[in-house]
Amino acid sequence: MSVVNVDKNNFDSVQNSAQLILLDFYADWCGPCRMVSPIVDEIAEENPQILVGKINVDNEPELSGKFGVASIPTLVVMRHGEVVQQSAGAKTKQQILAMLKE
Repeated sequence: MSVVNVDKNNFDSVQNSAQLILLDFYADWCGPCRMVSPIVDEIAEENPQILVGKINVDNEPELSGKFGVASIPTLVVMRHGEVVQQSAGAKTKQQILAMLKE
C-alpha cells in the first residue's frame, strides 16, 4: 500500500481506520526526517495491512500539536483510534517494525 499524505481534512478517516496506523511527522528541511522517510515508504510497500501516513509539521501545526510533537521525526502508532506507541528521533527499520508489533 502506498503512503497517505495526511492533513486535517482526511485525518478523521485515517484515525478511524480499522488497520494498524503508522504516522510519520516530518518536515522537508529535516535531515533525520529525510533518513527515515525511505524506510517508512519501504514499510508501507511491504506491509499493506498497515495504513502508513505522513504529516508535514510545517503544513499541519494543529495535528502536530494534537500529538504533542516537539521534535521530528516523530513516529506514532495507532490502533483503534488510540496512540499505542510514540517515539521521536530517527529510527532503523527494525526499530520501527518493533514499534508496530508491540
